[in-house]
Amino acid sequence: MVNRDDLGAVGHEAFLLHGRLSKDGHHARPATFTAANALTHANFTSGAQLMSVHNRWNSQVRTLLDACARISDHLDYSTSAHANDDADIGGSLLSVSKIDGYFT
Repeated sequence: MVNRDDLGAVGHEAFLLHGRLSKDGHHARPATFTAANALTHANFTSGAQLMSVHNRWNSQVRTLLDACARISDHLDYSTSAHANDDADIGGSLLSVSKIDGYFT
């Protein structure tokens, strides 16, 4: 059984992680890019390898950011959908109980 508080807590943590990762995941990006370019222009083969690491890191950070956003959005949607389902079921049960009253 999952309740809205559980979904909300996980969604909130995904939202917070997205915010932190947006900032901290790119902390070394400019310096790494600059170093890779400097090494490449100085004819060091490690420049291309460092640029490869830089590009892979950026790709992985974007993937994680996308995953956090999807988790947060999906859980927000799920919470809303469950609330709507609960309201529909409650309305259905209420109408059944009214009909049941006529049979007693």
